[in-house]
Amino acid sequence: MLKSRVITAIILLVILLLVLFVLPTAWWVGFVVVMTMQGALEWAKLSRLSGKGSYLYAGLTLAMLLALVWFDASHDKASQTVPHLVVYGFSALLWFLVVPTWLIAGWKLENPKAMGLVGWMVLIPTALAMMDLHAMSPSPWILLLIMGLVWVADIGAYFTGRKFGKRKLAPRISPGKTIEGVAGAMFFVTIYICLVWVFALNNGARGLLAILLFASWWWVALAVIGDLFESAIKRQAGVKDSGTLLPGHGGVLDRIDALTSTLPLAAMVILLQ
Repeated sequence: MLKSRVITAIILLVILLLVLFVLPTAWWVGFVVVMTMQGALEWAKLSRLSGKGSYLYAGLTLAMLLALVWFDASHDKASQTVPHLVVYGFSALLWFLVVPTWLIAGWKLENPKAMGLVGWMVLIPTALAMMDLHAMSPSPWILLLIMGLVWVADIGAYFTGRKFGKRKLAPRISPGKTIEGVAGAMFFVTIYICLVWVFALNNGARGLLAILLFASWWWVALAVIGDLFESAIKRQAGVKDSGTLLPGHGGVLDRIDALTSTLPLAAMVILLQ
């Protein structure tokens, strides 16, 4: 299991770096669209949409993504800001209010169509953020920095939880997640931010270490919420993984769950500066 997980992660990282730094921007947009479409198919399955319903859902998702791509291509950056902030505002409402209440109250949304709407609130802002962050200067390092933070948190939580995990974080939702795992995520993310601060930031940003650390700890908390939310949706659907596309990892949603709750908010914060 661990071997296949590592091999898959390396392959995914190579593909990601290739489309981020080597191939033209159009390839990155295509990568995001394909990833989101696969995520939509997996969400349709978790929502218990019928066969035709799942393909219709994926088709509507594609239409929304292409509409976003067309809008961005036909408008300048200044005209894009307000509509993008509206999308990210809905995402912030979802992750700061709706999802925490959902998890605490133990809600179960059985209606497939309503679940489909929730899926769009999860997937569309994430796709938009991946395209926005890719285009921001110094592109695409900002995107890689934020994604790296989430990956470090995930890896730190995984190995720390396996080695030291005893106290369950949310046993009703995800029995495998532990408080020790979250502490490990915080610890490794702190090291990650310190390394970025020392080696990657210019002198003008050297005084921002305390702010960066505080923001990174909040980002870990958001990543945990995103992870727990997908676990709750999978538990409701009665499945262990969202799919089988990625050996050792499950589906695309299993791989991007923590990104869905962090990337849109990161894009929103940067746009507001």
